Amino acid sequence: MRITLPLTLAGAALLGLSACSDQAGGYLDGGQFGNATMNNTLVQTGQRNYVIDLNERFAAAVPTTVTFGFNSDVLDGAARDAIRKQAQFMAQFPEVRFRVYGHTDLVGSNAYNKALGLRRAKAVVAELARNGISRSRLEALVSYGETRPLVVTQDPERRNRRTVTEVSGFVSSAPLVMDARYAEIIHREYVQSATAPSDLVDFGSREISQGQ
Repeated sequence: MRITLPLTLAGAALLGLSACSDQAGGYLDGGQFGNATMNNTLVQTGQRNYVIDLNERFAAAVPTTVTFGFNSDVLDGAARDAIRKQAQFMAQFPEVRFRVYGHTDLVGSNAYNKALGLRRAKAVVAELARNGISRSRLEALVSYGETRPLVVTQDPERRNRRTVTEVSGFVSSAPLVMDARYAEIIHREYVQSATAPSDLVDFGSREISQGQ
């Protein structure tokens, strides 16, 4: 009892602090790279740390979030520009997969907002595809709807009406991935601007046409 009681009190205190944090600032997307099953797969295959590193690099290089008008999944000029920059980054890492998460504000029912969030995610995936990224590398399967607001308010809030794009893993059939050489992918140099389809980019010992 002398040991159990302090541990119980400590656990309760941690839960209390966690609840206060959620109520005060809302949830800032950490993503956790999808669901628990996918996270376990990344750990078991040795990919997780590389996925985290590349996701941080992606977030530092380009805007990963785009926002939407009220009750809308239409991409405006700023959103299309952000997605274009995302696509330029993605083009430099053909072995990498990405996932787009859809969110809404707190106005409306959870069921409606979940569907709206998913439509927003699909709109971003479609725009990435129009910018040359293969749909086989993109997912828009998860929508958090209204459950993860950046700003906790019942009023319309544009910052909550967003999608967030993240690195989710590696293409299993890619040559480097088949050899488990994830570090070569992570440390590859990439260009900030779009690469012409006819150009060749040197990926270590290989040359891959961007037109393929």
